[in-house]
Amino acid sequence: MHEPGTAATRRTYTMPEAAQILGIGRTAAYEAARTGELPTIRIGKRILVPAAALDRFLSECGQDAANDR
Repeated sequence: MHEPGTAATRRTYTMPEAAQILGIGRTAAYEAARTGELPTIRIGKRILVPAAALDRFLSECGQDAANDR
């Protein structure tokens, strides 16, 4: 079982965490969020990436890559 608050149980990621998961730089992640390419939620001044939205984003990218073959 995972400890509460660990990455396995969290439902959102910070922009730097999402960038690391995607293998891109922090600036590129913020730009993708700004253009709407990366789904985000804003709580006050914090910008967070929902884990479910990030999973969908990655799945869709994988499907697009498979369709290009």
